[in-house]
Parts: sequence; structure tokens; C-alpha cells
Amino acid sequence: MVKMPRSLTGLMIVLVGVMWGLNWPSVKFMLAEVPPLTLRAGGFSAAALLLSAIALAVGQSMRPAKGEAVSLVLTSLFVLFGFNMLTAMGQLFTPASNAALIAYTMPSLTAVLSVVFLGEVLHRRLVLAIGIGLAGLMVLASANLPALLAQPLGPAIMLGAALSWSIGNILMQLRKWTLHPLARTAWFFIIAAILTWPLVFVFEPLNGFSMPSAASLWVFAFHVCGPLVACYVLWTVLLSRLSATVAAISTLIAPVVGVLSSVILLGDELSWQKGLALVLIVASIVMTLLKPTQKRT
Repeated sequence: MVKMPRSLTGLMIVLVGVMWGLNWPSVKFMLAEVPPLTLRAGGFSAAALLLSAIALAVGQSMRPAKGEAVSLVLTSLFVLFGFNMLTAMGQLFTPASNAALIAYTMPSLTAVLSVVFLGEVLHRRLVLAIGIGLAGLMVLASANLPALLAQPLGPAIMLGAALSWSIGNILMQLRKWTLHPLARTAWFFIIAAILTWPLVFVFEPLNGFSMPSAASLWVFAFHVCGPLVACYVLWTVLLSRLSATVAAISTLIAPVVGVLSSVILLGDELSWQKGLALVLIVASIVMTLLKPTQKRT
């Protein structure tokens, strides 16, 4: 893996975590006016156009190498199309703060898949970090356990989103890519848009579509430029420099931001269970990213 200064890696992780975290209340806000499939199709298309224009403007080739197209389709299917479609659907059935935390079972799923398919070795510190992160999620679930058991559809969809994202990350690391991360991410969005628009025409005909409010359009602009374009490019770069497990655990910054911003912006309740879950998740991140100091001899 390509080495990168720890400070730059940390900055990239923080940027991804903050913008992906803010994306949870953003999507929940837009879903009040825009159907989920239409929202995703529009976002994918806008991101694809923007990324393609930037890639071509800086002289990057958009032509995949021989045999790379299949990998592009499969990776996009899981890391972008599957994850984003399922999270949009899941938020229709569960609060944004709960959805964010449930979806971030991703590190544990990624860790298991990384051992099986990438041959990664899980050191005790990473195993403990994953366990602490999962404990935080269990604390969250305990607050609404009767409701989750009575209406499990939302949490089940979010768990499916987590699995989709984890599979996509493994697929991204299984191949040595020739495409630059910017061009590669553009292709991910192009493919996801192509997969989504037919679903829109079947299930959400545009003849009944009305123009969203100005507030939703501004939120949509942030959604495209930040969580979609900037974050997916940064994430593609991070996966080329970190192990899949470490990268996945580092994204736990996102649910912390997602919960706090949902409480502030959407009025979600901040219970003691959510507070304790956030503390455990932050501890999991710190344990993952801070390497132990070596003893001097």
C-alpha cells in the first residue's frame, strides 16, 4: 500500500466522516419532498457529470483497461448503488440517527470479509476496537428494542446497506486499478445512475414530480458536492493506502456526526443510550487509528 503522512490521512478521514455524517440528516430532510429513487438517480447523475468533467479537464483518461469494466460494474453495484439505495429506503422506516448507527456495523462486516478474501490479519487491538464499536451499537438498539422487534424492516434494510458497502470495499481492494481514483469514482456514479433511472421510470414516474423547495435544492447541492463527489474520491484514495478494516473503522466518525447533527437539525431525541453509544464508538476509532508507542530498548 502507498504510504501517506499520518496527518494527511487523518485530515482525509475527518473530512469524510464529517461530510458523510452530515449526509444522514440531509437525505432525511430531502426525502420529505423527493422520492428515494428519484433522489438517488438525480444525485448519481449530477455527481457523474461533475466528476467526469473534472477528470477530463485535468487530462485524466476515462478509458478502463481491458477487463476492468466488469470490476467497475460490480464494485459500483455494491459500494455505491446498493449502499445508497438501501440507506435511502431504510431512512423511510427509521429515524436518521438510528439509521446512521445501524448502518455502521460496516467495520465488523468488512473485517470478516477482509480476513476471508484479502488475507488480512486482525490484531488484538483491531478486534477489541471492533468489539467496542459493536457494543455501542448494541447499547443503541437496547433503547428501542421492542420497537425494533415490532418493526424490523428499517434496521434490516440498514444492515443490508452495511453488507453491500463492505462487499464493495473488498471488491475495490481485490483489483489493481489502472484508472485514477477520480476517473474511477466517476465511472462508479455513471454505472449507478444507469442502474437507477429505469427503477425511477417504473416505480416513481416523473409526471407526478414537483420541483422541491429552495432549501431542498441547496441541501441537494451539498449532498452532491460533499458526501457524493468529495467523499467518494477521498474514500477511493484512502482504500489504496489503508487496510480495508482500518479504513472501515475510521468511518465511525460519520455516525457520531450523523447522530449529533440529526439531534440538532431534525430534532431527534438524544437519549443516554445514544450518548453512551457515541462514547464507545469514538473510543473504537481512537483505538484503531492511534498506534501504540514502541518501548525503547
